[in-house]
Amino acid sequence: MRNGDFAPNRVEAQHDAVSLLAGAKTNQSAESAVGIMTSSGKAPRVLVTPTNDVGKLLACLHSIKIEGDANVLSSLRIAQLALKHRVHKNHKPRIVLFVGSPIEHTEAELVKLGGMLQKNECAVDIVNFGQIEENTAKLEAFVAAVNNNDNSHLVTIPPGNHVLSDLLLSSPIVSGSGGGGGGAAGGGGNLDEFGVDPNFDPELHMAMQLSMEEARRSEEEAAKQSAAAATTETEPAAAVAANPAMDLEPEDAELQAALEFSMGMMAQDTAPAAEPAANTTASDDVEMEAPAAAVESAGADYDPYSDPSFVSDVLGELEGIDPNDPAIKAMMEGLSQNKDDPDKKE
Repeated sequence: MRNGDFAPNRVEAQHDAVSLLAGAKTNQSAESAVGIMTSSGKAPRVLVTPTNDVGKLLACLHSIKIEGDANVLSSLRIAQLALKHRVHKNHKPRIVLFVGSPIEHTEAELVKLGGMLQKNECAVDIVNFGQIEENTAKLEAFVAAVNNNDNSHLVTIPPGNHVLSDLLLSSPIVSGSGGGGGGAAGGGGNLDEFGVDPNFDPELHMAMQLSMEEARRSEEEAAKQSAAAATTETEPAAAVAANPAMDLEPEDAELQAALEFSMGMMAQDTAPAAEPAANTTASDDVEMEAPAAAVESAGADYDPYSDPSFVSDVLGELEGIDPNDPAIKAMMEGLSQNKDDPDKKE
């Protein structure tokens, strides 16, 4: 057990694995209980009777010393006897055996004990590490004898640059069908979503939770920034669409140009008309009384004083003017001749 093929050595690696199993089993149910016993020394002995106090189990591991040779048969019998006195009799008993030293017993002796444990409905899980070449065949025969409806398991872990408890975490002993309410070391488990037992390693569990929370907040912040960027991109488009002058069809553009031209022409027509209105004299009143039909038919070159009818109307309204005066008649005849012959007008 002092060999360093498992970091830091076999006995320390076994202690970590037992801590993992104890925490997983007690966390599975409030009625679960785990006990610890040795299999070496002068005689195998129970160090902690089945309990759900993980602190007591962990403190017990630090007091275990390397001494003597392992006696697998005797330790299994004592473990079965300790489980008979468990509090909850309706829970099926289970023993988890860690084997890191050579087994001195024969295969026949192990098979005989396996049959007795099966008869008593006691499941056995075995963690085979260290002396796998000489122990694997014996342990396979033992598990085959004790197994009942696949309630017992054998996990063989070869030496290498790995952690025993990490490999045991994904094994059927932890993730598979666990056993009853007490044992030399419990099976089963209640791991979080990170594959970590909160009771066994609460600091790692808290660190993983904080990491996941930080990652979630980063994702939410990135999503908010993306939404804000998308909103900023869509606002100018809405402003352009709201201004009809910025986005018009060809026909609408022509209509808009015609409307602007028409408005400009109206402004030009009304501006000059406002100025003469303030400078109108009394003499202009006579000119404004010209017939509208004559003005419209004559156009822009119309001269009201060249029109005989207009001059006749004006003379008729003036006092002291006799329309029958020979001079007046001669003038009117001249206007009539000029109207009929434009060339004589000049």
